[in-house]
Amino acid sequence: MKATQKLHDLGQSLWLDNITRELLTSGTLKRYIDELSVTGLTSNPTIFDHAISKSAAYDVEIRALKKTGIPGEDLFFKLAIADLQAAADLFKPIHQSTAGVDGFVSLEVSPLLAYDPEKTVAAAKSLHAAAARANLFIKIPGTREGLPAIEEAIFSGIPINVTLLFSREHYLAAADAYIRGLERRIAAGLSPDVRSVASLFISRWDKATMEKLPPKLRDRLGIAVAEWSYAAYRGLLDSDRWQRLENLGARPQRLLFASTGTKDPKASDTLYIGGLAAPNTVNTMPEETLNAFAEHGELGSALPRDGGDSADTLAAIGKAGVDVAKLAADLQAEGAKSFDESWRDLLETIDTKSRALS
Repeated sequence: MKATQKLHDLGQSLWLDNITRELLTSGTLKRYIDELSVTGLTSNPTIFDHAISKSAAYDVEIRALKKTGIPGEDLFFKLAIADLQAAADLFKPIHQSTAGVDGFVSLEVSPLLAYDPEKTVAAAKSLHAAAARANLFIKIPGTREGLPAIEEAIFSGIPINVTLLFSREHYLAAADAYIRGLERRIAAGLSPDVRSVASLFISRWDKATMEKLPPKLRDRLGIAVAEWSYAAYRGLLDSDRWQRLENLGARPQRLLFASTGTKDPKASDTLYIGGLAAPNTVNTMPEETLNAFAEHGELGSALPRDGGDSADTLAAIGKAGVDVAKLAADLQAEGAKSFDESWRDLLETIDTKSRALS
């Protein structure tokens, strides 16, 4: 039995952190679903920038859309929605057989709207309506400015993938925004069954500290943060506040481990897959990491519900000179800036291709 199947049987969803037109048309994504237990997919501006800039698969569509006078950002969303609709249709049987728990794809709102909650919510509504797929998440950053938009989008019934979370505190703030949105729906006489995931970024912790920590602590920070956050996730699901909502028909916002491709060349290429096995969670991984885990991955013990020794590890890392709380804030700010830059690069790529094709 493949390691991917074992992870799936444990109860963790394996999602692909990639999408290209070729993945869809070549049958590769369908093969990953059938053979590697992939049950969902995520995207971001960087992924689409690479997909469009390095492929001619979008050229005919770009040329046709450009002739209509459509602006670059709207042109991009036409391309992205077409890809994600096709992917969502492949995952539809999984979405149906899991009663809406799994089988999702994700599309991000423009990062340039990050500081405007009203425009973010309006964009989320518009994109979800345009895609017309129940198994499509809209991604909104879980920054301080993004939290009101997350609450409002959930209240409006839009499934949300909360992205750019880096710490236990970030996760809890995102979960609180999700729960507030559900509580408002109940107060308004609406169904609280609106799905969400909370995406905790892992590998960037170790990339930022690999040269700052002693060998015995190298590549341990990301998993320690994941364990500490997972304990908070399980604790929240056991809380009276959540159980009241669940009794009224709400479904948990699942914790998702993102950025799980190994950045350290000295570490295992499946470090954050076998090491983050946990039931009722999601791990979204790059294509090369998925294939590596299928080929030679090993499944470790499931994450401890109480966080295991993560508190001790985090304390040791603090004593070694890393301010974990400050680093979490820095990583989130850097992540938001990186998404802004990727978005601008993406629009520039589309503009350059449009001019070349015309």
